[in-house]
Amino acid sequence: MKSGNEDQRMLTAQDPVETSVSPAADDVKKYSAQQREALPGEPLCIECGRYGEYICDETDDDICSLECKQKLLLKIKEPKLPTSLTPPTIRLPTSDECFYVRDGNEKGKPESHSLTTNQMESIRLKFEIIVKGSCVPPPVLSFSHCNLPQKLLQNIESAGYEIPTPVQMQAIPAALKGQSLLVSAETGSGKTASYLIPTISFCANFRKEEKKPLVMVLTPTRELSIQVEEQAKILGKGLPFKTALVVGGDAMPKQIHRIQGGVEMIVGTPGRLIDLLTKYDIELDTVSMLVIDEVDCMLQRGFREQVMQIYRALSQPQVLLYSATVPVEVEKMGRSLAKEMNVITVGKLNKPNQAVKQVAIWVESKRKKQKLFDIFASSQHFKPPVIVFVGSRLGADLLSEGISVTTGLKALAIHGEKSMKERREILNSFLLGEVEVIVATGILGRGIDLLHVRQVIVFDMPNSIKEYVHQIGRASRMGVEGNSIVFVNEENKKLFPELIGILKASGAVIPREISNSRYLAMAAPKDNRDNRKRKPVW
Repeated sequence: MKSGNEDQRMLTAQDPVETSVSPAADDVKKYSAQQREALPGEPLCIECGRYGEYICDETDDDICSLECKQKLLLKIKEPKLPTSLTPPTIRLPTSDECFYVRDGNEKGKPESHSLTTNQMESIRLKFEIIVKGSCVPPPVLSFSHCNLPQKLLQNIESAGYEIPTPVQMQAIPAALKGQSLLVSAETGSGKTASYLIPTISFCANFRKEEKKPLVMVLTPTRELSIQVEEQAKILGKGLPFKTALVVGGDAMPKQIHRIQGGVEMIVGTPGRLIDLLTKYDIELDTVSMLVIDEVDCMLQRGFREQVMQIYRALSQPQVLLYSATVPVEVEKMGRSLAKEMNVITVGKLNKPNQAVKQVAIWVESKRKKQKLFDIFASSQHFKPPVIVFVGSRLGADLLSEGISVTTGLKALAIHGEKSMKERREILNSFLLGEVEVIVATGILGRGIDLLHVRQVIVFDMPNSIKEYVHQIGRASRMGVEGNSIVFVNEENKKLFPELIGILKASGAVIPREISNSRYLAMAAPKDNRDNRKRKPVW
């Protein structure tokens, strides 16, 4: 057995682990750790993505070593190699410059990219990563240390991801390990990629004969589903990975045809998925991973029973729950979906993105329009492109028209009553810079990556601080600084205690109209309770 051409690369099942080859041939590599990384244009090992120096005689797949051949044959339930193959403790150097140490505590165990305990604690402390649960793996500082397929690594780099964000550092290795997770991180922190990368890796490494889905991703809105699927396509390009988008507004027969044609991932909203499950015979027994994005929004919109109905149609999948806020209801739901649910929190729980500078302005309701127009007329305060959040669909239509007529700016409204086609066209125009202002209901407050937005104006304060946190989070993605302006008045008095705390924590100025003794007194009991909790007991 030799390497070099098609015949020489053939690796047969009869090649024993300890085989010696003739002096004219290179030694057959026993372990994937002994194989180098593939150069551009070279074949890739189907198992680990390293240089596919050999060809498996039974499957005609490129493989890098006897170890990967064994894994391949075990997957197709035809093990032909000894099962006691243990990788060596020496690993070839990689091109990554991040500092890692070798885990050599036990003889015979493979060297890993694990951090020392001190390094792990230091990184988690630095990036405000808190984990709860059993056997949560250490965070990683590089995507290349996640044992991802080589093509996926290339796609990650092409998509502009240089190093993992804090939530990706911890969530990706935990998800790859097969753990069910409840993940909370601030808006714009890279949560979507933190579940797409491990799910796409799982799909790419899974060999299946039947054309059935392996992963299902649920989101609360059509827009978020569309964006998640588009990002999944970018990261899964060139891999054995296909997606199906299942949302309202698109023809159902087309969606069914796509699924029946064979896909690895279904992305959709709970309502449309329930429609498909009740009207068509869709087999979901192969779905091994269920991702639920923006869980708190799911519950807020009354999707709990629909989500549970979909979950019961699956066969005990690995569950990944994601959100920027984690109220008690979300924790309860997590416990009902998985017996062992590890919790990963990055940043301050239920707090706004620290990269967003907040400005609160006291404005009476009848003067809010004029104040908004004044901001748009000021080169100092107007920072397009801008999202303006309002409380109703009619309000969005009327305000966008008023902005266009009064200021001359091109403004459009987006809300749930517009068709899917209209909403896509509006978002595309906004992202291309053809529209400077979008007036939106809460439909844009969740999950959607509007990468160029650096200013959000909350025209109508939402009914909860959690929703406010989501809305102002649109002004920053991946830690880039942005700013938000919120209009407040007496109508929002029920939220003042929490709003005061949010503004104080971010260093924002509190309008004098709400920094009076009455509203501060409302906030004081909570602050006092928090102080007592933090007081040491001797």
